[in-house]
Amino acid sequence: MPLAVRSFAAIPRRHALVAAPARERTLVACWLFGLAGMIFVMVGLGVATRLTGSGLSIMRWAPLSGALPPLGHAAWERLYALYRSIPQYSLEHRGFGLAGFQHIFWLEWVHRLWGRLIGLAVIVPLVVFLWQGRISRWLAARLLLFFVLGGVQGLIGWLMVATGFRPDSTGVAAPWLVLHLVFALALYAAILWTALTVLSPTPRPLPGARLLFRLTLLTACLVAVTIAAGGLVAGTNAGFVYNTFPLMEGHLVPASYARLHPFLANLARNPAAVQFDHRLLATLAVLSALATVFVALRPRRVPVLQGAIRLPFAALGLVVLAQYGLGIATLLEVVPIGLGVAHLLTATLLLTAVLVALHSLRGAVQAA
Repeated sequence: MPLAVRSFAAIPRRHALVAAPARERTLVACWLFGLAGMIFVMVGLGVATRLTGSGLSIMRWAPLSGALPPLGHAAWERLYALYRSIPQYSLEHRGFGLAGFQHIFWLEWVHRLWGRLIGLAVIVPLVVFLWQGRISRWLAARLLLFFVLGGVQGLIGWLMVATGFRPDSTGVAAPWLVLHLVFALALYAAILWTALTVLSPTPRPLPGARLLFRLTLLTACLVAVTIAAGGLVAGTNAGFVYNTFPLMEGHLVPASYARLHPFLANLARNPAAVQFDHRLLATLAVLSALATVFVALRPRRVPVLQGAIRLPFAALGLVVLAQYGLGIATLLEVVPIGLGVAHLLTATLLLTAVLVALHSLRGAVQAA
């Protein structure tokens, strides 16, 4: 039996790389952290594509042939002619010429190319590591699922773009934009959690940290919902109205919050309600995060929480304050591209910090 096959068979199927040396676990974990980093970059490219209006510049979904850019002037003219047939061109970009089209085209092309590269960065090392016996079948099956879900994410992205080709539309539909964002960050979170588990497969017992675990879990849920609400703000262009803080046109709750009927329609289609809900959720997330940090950093509250385990909570406190400040600045400056990109990337860092903190507390549940 080949050495790779024998070593593969020796690895427990339930937990990836538990029986492997620390060096092997570190190698695989670094690969997974690298994948998470690539998705982090993808999120930044996605929000830049949204804010520059570049997302509708490529009107065909070609998973394989689309990896190549237009070759030659005739190819550029064909794509430009297609773009001139949609409402976004006639209403927002009429007359900006081939050079203007190329400017928005390249950002969307890089966005899609980066997605293809992420797929390669998953499948190629997966096959190699599986053959070498570095990973278990459990981990291989999970990563293969991530690869398939990455393809689903590409399909969701195309279906989202297709909603922008409607005769009455100059942008993509907000629900599809939220789904595309949430799906991307769900993949990011799953890969990050898997990497952390590979690196530290055995939870450390943490008696007395059950309250902290619950607070951290609550914070993670609030952060996730707030990011999804932020996607709805982007989809409805709600960030371009009520550009004051903390009041909205002199009111804590805008007067037009419930102008649509039925009432639930306001939560998804009314920019006033969408922005207020995002503000409220962000404030609740900040308060929950700060309460979590307060409990974590007080030795009397959680005596077993010492050393490196406390670092994620310190990072959580710093990042959540930075993110809240960035959100206010983005609103007051009427969503400039740079601040908009920084706001979502910092939100992803906040999600990272709370997930790392939550992962470090897995032993609190076992101890309880």
